[in-house]
Amino acid sequence: MAFPYLETVVGVMILVYIFECYLDKRQHAALKLPTLPKPLVGVISQEKFEKSRAYSLDKSNFHFVHELVTVLMDSVILYFGILPWFWKRSGEFLGSAGFNAENEILHTLAFLAGVMFWSQITDLPFSLYSTFVIEARHGFNKQTVWLFFRDMIKGIALTIVIGPPILAAIIIIVQKGGPYLAIYLWAFMLIISLVMMTIYPVLIAPLFNKFTPLPEGDLRSKIENLASSLKFPLKKLFVVDGSTRSSHSNAYMYGFFKNKRIVLYDTLIQQCKNEEEVVAVIAHELGHWKLNHTMYSFIAVQILTLLQFGGYTLVRNSKDLFQSFGFDTQPVLIGLILFQHTVMPLQHLVSFSLNLVSRAFEFQADAFAKKLGYATPLRAGLIKLQEENLSAMNTDPWYSAYHYSHPPLVERLAAIDEADKKTD
Repeated sequence: MAFPYLETVVGVMILVYIFECYLDKRQHAALKLPTLPKPLVGVISQEKFEKSRAYSLDKSNFHFVHELVTVLMDSVILYFGILPWFWKRSGEFLGSAGFNAENEILHTLAFLAGVMFWSQITDLPFSLYSTFVIEARHGFNKQTVWLFFRDMIKGIALTIVIGPPILAAIIIIVQKGGPYLAIYLWAFMLIISLVMMTIYPVLIAPLFNKFTPLPEGDLRSKIENLASSLKFPLKKLFVVDGSTRSSHSNAYMYGFFKNKRIVLYDTLIQQCKNEEEVVAVIAHELGHWKLNHTMYSFIAVQILTLLQFGGYTLVRNSKDLFQSFGFDTQPVLIGLILFQHTVMPLQHLVSFSLNLVSRAFEFQADAFAKKLGYATPLRAGLIKLQEENLSAMNTDPWYSAYHYSHPPLVERLAAIDEADKKTD
């Protein structure tokens, strides 16, 4: 008797949803608490707390609905054989259009075109509501409807341009890979990721945002001096017009080897009380670089990618797997999709483990900035970012441990203060 892959995958999907729904309910209860956590009393204003609470509860309610609809649609699509049905229909459409339906690359592209269209249609109402109702209600959304759809069209166009060559290459590699298939797939995806990391900030990101050099002045001088003191090879320092879409703030760095760049959101500069707070945030980001966090994370992702492809090679020729989901052929893309569904529990465990590591890295980067003498402005900057972004003040420990890649503010402030006490 063949193993019931379909029933197991759908069952696990529902169990994961139930578990995550339980965590969501715990977090929702924490968000409803009418008072600030004790460490934040007198630090966060009551007005900001009330706004944060209302924003977080709105997002939580929306999340409940979105996740329920998502798990229902995914379960129906899998259980009632909509995937194999649509695969056959896409082949028939290809044939009626005068193309060779036996060509797996063309068949896969036709299938993905339909899937992308379906995804856009089903996700659009949620994206519109999130952006123009929730984000707008709480003062974050700054983009117009035209800008929203222009970004969406640009994203689709980029997918159409970049996706087919990559997909075609993957199919060819799987068809001709032989016993070293996993290594070939991993090497190809490594090259793609490096290329994308190189061209995204230079060619793709400017299609959506405007990047301008940070003007000469004290802030630029302080950041450059900090980078120089750490031997960080800073080549360019940009400000991005994040305020054209949202009032949320951020900062990040990118680049390889001796060609590093730092990007500040204009909202970050506007929200921090003084330049030292901005510099402290950059000191935290440079801590990730100095402590090799970015490299460790990249290596971890590559190892996991290789392991995933290794697992895929073990099941890609399994007739039972494909037949369980209603397929009488074994297309490469479908095999990858089915494999991802079968290893879903492992993916959640890996994600949880990566979050644990990420939170440890955040504490280490905070400690690094503190050692550079930025404890006070970093503390003030973290509080300001928490206030201005209306981030959740009360968090459930189980929920944050499972979902958060960054520690809650209370924990980060406690770690900074503890370091101060040890120093004293």
